[in-house]
Amino acid sequence: MGSKQPDLNGAYYGPSIPPPTKTHRRYDSPGLGCCCFSCIGSCLRCCGCCILSLICNILIAVAVILAVAALILWLVFRPNAVKFYVTDANLNRFSLDPNNSNLHYNLDLNFTIRNPNQRVGIYYDEFSVSGYYGGQRFGSGNVSSFYQGHKNTTVIVTKIEGQNLVVLGDGARADLKEDEKSGIYKVDAKLRMSVRFKFWVIKSWKFKPKIKCDELKIPLVSSNSTGGFKFQPMQCDFDLSN
Repeated sequence: MGSKQPDLNGAYYGPSIPPPTKTHRRYDSPGLGCCCFSCIGSCLRCCGCCILSLICNILIAVAVILAVAALILWLVFRPNAVKFYVTDANLNRFSLDPNNSNLHYNLDLNFTIRNPNQRVGIYYDEFSVSGYYGGQRFGSGNVSSFYQGHKNTTVIVTKIEGQNLVVLGDGARADLKEDEKSGIYKVDAKLRMSVRFKFWVIKSWKFKPKIKCDELKIPLVSSNSTGGFKFQPMQCDFDLSN
């Protein structure tokens, strides 16, 4: 016989079971002011995004239009670089005082400017020529403004004359003594200008190109030690920068 199960129909005297707690959900109706401010903030954020997007689209469209216009202009005009030459040079005087480093100079430089473009004209608003020796500028001369037409060759005659205080280093002084013996002087020339390009009736903004004519070997006119040396024309370096 197994063990007898306890009678479950009897009374049970244990601890009382607490009643289940009831949870009450609280519903708060939103206030009218909070709703209005939320709607205004959303509208402002939406309008700000729309304005920024519109500005970005306009800027992109303008950039694309300008790029296409520049490409079309380049394909139509195909501008070629302007060429500068030193065609002739005469050095009538070039002497340095031993006491005060005062340099006396008289230099004639003739330039030839070739505009090979068929549809592009050039306005030379400012034009100056400077002479250098041993890396030091000793004088300059200005050229009157002028216009150069299509496929045109222009001859510019310049003179750099006077005296100026020039401080030469030991190396430059040694070179000057050698040049005095040979009667042939190595002079550098730099052209500085302000130019505008003309495409039909359209004029560009101003550019300031830099033209360098280095190592010009110019014989002194009064020297008898040149051995019949004559100046050789040379092309200058052209650097178009704004």
